[in-house]
Amino acid sequence: MLKGIPSILSPDLLKILMEMGHGDEIVLADGNFPGASHAQRLIRCDGHAIPELLDAILTFFPLDTYADHSVALMEVVPGDPAVPVIWDEYRELIDKHDPQAGELRQVERFAFYDRAKQAYAVIATGEKALYANIILKKGVVVES
Repeated sequence: MLKGIPSILSPDLLKILMEMGHGDEIVLADGNFPGASHAQRLIRCDGHAIPELLDAILTFFPLDTYADHSVALMEVVPGDPAVPVIWDEYRELIDKHDPQAGELRQVERFAFYDRAKQAYAVIATGEKALYANIILKKGVVVES
């Protein structure tokens, strides 16, 4: 255990976050996401919801301010009546930790899968909300 580190962040997840460099991406995947078949590196966070993980991760993880979009969401498939209200929680958490992050970009489902395959890592969660998948692009830490 370490002081100040949220206990939801496992040693494996912290290691991955530390290894990532500027421009690398990480996927926080809901329980329906095919993480094992899409991940270069898979981190299991079963039993945890994405908002609680996102809040803990964004405490330490700088979003890429040089990118057009540092956050991507899986777009709702046309014709699907699902309304991903979880996106509102994401917006609040991102605004809390990095208010300059800009808009949350929606990415078509299969384009999202392709992007996930290229991501540095996928975090498999127990999130039950539909269309809860989110990609974060890592930025730089600026000394003040």
